[in-house]
Order: sequence, then C-alpha cells, then structure tokens
Amino acid sequence: MSHKRIPKRKAAIAAGGVVALGAAAILLPNANASQDGASAGAAAAPKTLKAADASDLASQLAGLLGDAFAGSYYDSDSRQLVVNVVNGDDNNVVVQAKKAGAQVREVDNSMAELEAGAQTLKAKATIPGTSWAVDPRTNKILVTADSTVTGAKWDRLESTVRSLGSGMATIKKSQGTFKTFASGGDAIFAGGSRCSLGFNVTAGDGSPAFLTAGHCALAGDQWSDAEGGQPVATIDQAVFPGDGDFALAKYDDPATAAPSEVNLGDQTVQITEAAEATVGQQVIRMGSTTGQDAGTVLGLDATVNYPEGTVTGLIQTDVCAEPGDSGGSLFTQDGLAIGLTSGGSGDCTVGGETFFQPVTTALEAVGATLGDGGAAGGGEEAGAGDQGIGNGQGAENGQGAENGQGVGNGQGVGNGQGVGNGQGVGNGQGVGNGEEAGAGDGVGEEAGAGADDGTGAGADDDSALTQTR
Repeated sequence: MSHKRIPKRKAAIAAGGVVALGAAAILLPNANASQDGASAGAAAAPKTLKAADASDLASQLAGLLGDAFAGSYYDSDSRQLVVNVVNGDDNNVVVQAKKAGAQVREVDNSMAELEAGAQTLKAKATIPGTSWAVDPRTNKILVTADSTVTGAKWDRLESTVRSLGSGMATIKKSQGTFKTFASGGDAIFAGGSRCSLGFNVTAGDGSPAFLTAGHCALAGDQWSDAEGGQPVATIDQAVFPGDGDFALAKYDDPATAAPSEVNLGDQTVQITEAAEATVGQQVIRMGSTTGQDAGTVLGLDATVNYPEGTVTGLIQTDVCAEPGDSGGSLFTQDGLAIGLTSGGSGDCTVGGETFFQPVTTALEAVGATLGDGGAAGGGEEAGAGDQGIGNGQGAENGQGAENGQGVGNGQGVGNGQGVGNGQGVGNGQGVGNGEEAGAGDGVGEEAGAGADDGTGAGADDDSALTQTR
C-alpha cells in the first residue's frame, strides 16, 4: 500500500433543470478547407453546445490559439462557449475559433499574466483561510478570504492584490471558515470521522474500489460502512495536502459489486465517464450530511489554503456543503463524474464556497477507471456478498434486501441497517420512503434516498442524510 500524506443552500433538481451534457467531440474545421460561399458573419455565428461539448471545444481552442487564449467559460443561458482572447485583431487563428462555433471575446489580461499573478499570491499571501482562482468571466483572479483573515493578515492579502495592478484581481470576503468537510457521524467511517464516498471505480489491478477525499484518509486506513463496524475497505493511495485532495480505497472483498451510479433519492443517475469541469457549468453535489445541492462552476485550478496546508488544482463552485460531505460526488444530471468534495466555507443555510478535486486528475493519479456500471440489482434481486460502500442505496421496504434481510449476509445494507449505515435518511429514519431505494450497493454516503416515515433501521442522531430542500 502506498501513501502520500502531508501531515444548506438546497436545490431540488428537476430532470430538465441541469445542463444536459453530450459525449460527442467537437472537431475544429480544417484550416485549409475550401470556402462554401457562406458569409463571414454566418460562419462566425456561435454554436449552441452542450456543456461537455463546450469543454471539448475549449480544450482544442486553447491549443489552437496559443498565447492568444485567455480562458473560456460556458454561458448556460445561451448554451454557448465564450472564449477570451488577447490581441484578437492581430491573430488570424481567431477566425478558426469562430468557425468552430465559439463566441470570441477580446480581453485585457492574458493567461500568462493571470498565472503570474497567482504565483505572486502564492509567494506573498499563502495565508490559511484564503483561496484564489482565475475567473474567465471577469478575466481576473478571484481571491477569497474567510472570516479568520483579519488584521495584519487581511492587510497583507489586500496589499498583495494591489501590487498585481489595476484590473488583475478582486477580493471577496466569505462569512464562513475554510475547512475540510470531515466529521463524526454516518456514511463511511474511520477513526471516529465520517466522510462520503465519491464514485465507485475499478483499481488498476482490476479490484473494486472507490474514490473519496484525501484528507479523509488522515482518519485511518480502514473504512467501515457502519460506525464502529467491521472494515470493508482499505486506503490504497492518498494525497493531501499538496497537488490535490483524493484517495483510493479498495474493497476488502474482491467480489464486492461497485456500480458507477449516484442515487438522488427519487432517481438514480448512471455515471458513464469522468469529464473536465467548465466554468459556468451546472453541477450537482451529493454528500452524507446534506444530501443534494446544485450550483455552478466558478473557477478552475483553484488554490486553497486550509489550516492543514495548501491544496492546488481544485474546482471552485458556489455549491454548499457541510462536515461529513467530504469526498462526496460532484456530477451532472446526465452522468458525468466531475469532482470529489474537498472543503470550503459556509453551510447549506447561508451558502458559501465549496472546492472539489477533479475526478479526471484523481483517476489518472491512482491508475483507476470508473466502474463498469453493473448494478447489484434492486430489492429482492440483491445477491450475496453485495455490500460494497456504494451509492447510498438500501434495499426495498425500508430495510435490507429480501424483506428486511441484508444484501449479502442476511443483514441490511451496511450490517442490517438502513441507508447510511444504520442511519436513515432524514433525521434517523429508514431507507427510501419505506419502500424504494435500490439494493445492493451498500453504505448510503451520498445518496439522499431516505425515508421520513421512520421505517427501516434508523439512526438516533441528526447526522444522517437530509432531504433536499
């Protein structure tokens, strides 16, 4: 086993309320293609794109435009990709960007200048409670300070931002405190801490595994699906702080079924692939404390200065989260895995910022792939040995599979108990409205499928999943 360790705003998600994501790649037109006689204005008309297609196009245009590229973002209202360029009038390749379907916008700050500004902040203002990321919508660096940054620390941060020059950065003050979101309670447990499972994956050696936050691994190597229960998974790799916040945990039973899906409570989203985030993209988060919340990607490659250390390469969002949500999944309604909950400020009552580890980076680092998507079956069809720490799904009738018997060992999911390791969704109540929630996947760490009728094996605390508000 290898380790690398150094030291409620709620939104109910309607099926059509989240940006639909497609998988088709956008191919740039051949620069040598013959003209079709269409007017230049027609050729330059921005295309209507799905968010995933916009991300693909943005990646291609970043390479095509070179130094002229100054970031991009997805306008979810118009469903268009907006690409920032510097010296656009002098760069003929911009014509190709327009032909490819992007809306091109000329800005003042180049990516090189913005990245240099971020390096200055790193050198002079690495203060716990601060973060920064490039915001392509404003073409500036968005600097955020939490409530602990006061007095001399605030003066130092403000002075550093001023030194970058006019129009390079803005400061936002957050009411909360930047922290990682681990806590004691339900979902997956180790060393008295509770976290949330992100996504089931297949490890490089073919064994079933899952991704969660790297800082969760600081609580211990062995993770259980019930507080004080027998371990069911062991940390194989973990990174935090530093170049990310992610961990790979392998299921101890190699026969564990680990389908790639997320349960929203009233529906299950099949996770088909990992995808890069795009600024402006609408996303959903699931976690073991707050259930479901939705929001927008605000920035990429964010640097966050937690009390435990600096973490780089994160996704910044306006999604809320709370302790215990750490490691939970950030995804799209159409099944793209985007991120793992790292930390942030605020809560789901007043709102705040939340940062996520990109799934693509984590998968590449640990050598894993998303699972094959095979489900363990629902209710009566759940098979033996199928008690992986999955996506918060219990069995039917608010109990374990087979009318109150467990998926796998004659017990409820997670040792004979309801979703969330014996803790029902919604203040200690049973699984899935007493009758629905799929079977076989194990611990309800991020699923939000809970009952409000007290059926099933419930918890006696307030740390279980709550209903989406």
